[in-house]
Formats: sequence, structure tokens, C-alpha cells
Amino acid sequence: MFDILVYLYETYYRPDACPEPVALAQKLSDVGFEEDDISDALDWLNDLSTMTQDSRALEAAPDEASTGLRFYISEELDELGMAAIGFIQFLESAKVINSLQREIVIERALAVNESPISLGKLKVIVLMMLWSQGKEPDALMFDDLFSIDEEATPRLLH
Repeated sequence: MFDILVYLYETYYRPDACPEPVALAQKLSDVGFEEDDISDALDWLNDLSTMTQDSRALEAAPDEASTGLRFYISEELDELGMAAIGFIQFLESAKVINSLQREIVIERALAVNESPISLGKLKVIVLMMLWSQGKEPDALMFDDLFSIDEEATPRLLH
């Protein structure tokens, strides 16, 4: 599924440039992706799109950003893992994502059903979330997000 997400990110500059789901599924099949992966990716993207639309209504007051502390329940800690949580906190502290975007990333990461989620897959999720909102990280952050190096040491917050 993640190969398809990366392909879409690289192929379509904006989500509205993607063809309708039926045509997109056919294009992905023509490129050589498996039907099960295509179905999983399109379902995942549909849920992301729904969450993105719902979050736009909540972003009506951008100056009132959350300054609260996010506590993770034990299931989230187990599913996400400390590396993913640390990376999410780093992105939020660097102002790459806001609190609403953080929640979308967490929900989409939990939807993957991989425990713990790899840092490489989490980076793809963050890129896809930003892509779905028509936002692009700055060049340095883009390089960090797009380099999917599983061996890299996760960032630590001090």
C-alpha cells in the first residue's frame, strides 16, 4: 500500500489532480500494483480525505492553536511505538504540523495496523496528510520526510 501512496505523491502534484477512484484504480493496476494493495490504498486515502475535510471546519480559528500536552493511551503507545511518537512530537514542535494534523497522522498511522509502525511509513503518512491538505513542507523538512531510512536514529526531544 505504501508504494502506491508514494507513487501518488510523486505522480500527482495535488490530490485534486488525481483521477476519480475507478479510473485511478485502473491506472494503478496498469502500472503493475496488486489489486489488494490498490483497494487498501484507496480506502486509506478515502478516510484521509474525509478527515481532511472535517479538519477544515475546525481550522476556522487558526490563531487558537492547541498549546496543551498530548497524552497517549497505552494502545497508542503500543501501536505507534516510541520512535513514531518522538517523530510526531518533533514535527509538531518544529511547526511542520499543528495539533489537528497531529491527530490525523496518529489516526491514519493506527489504521495501518502495524505495531509498532515503522518510521519510514510514518513519514509517508505525514507526507500524504500534508499532500491531502495542499501543503508542502519546506525543502529541509521535505528531504527529512522523503528520506525513508529505517536505520537512522530517531530524533530526540530535549
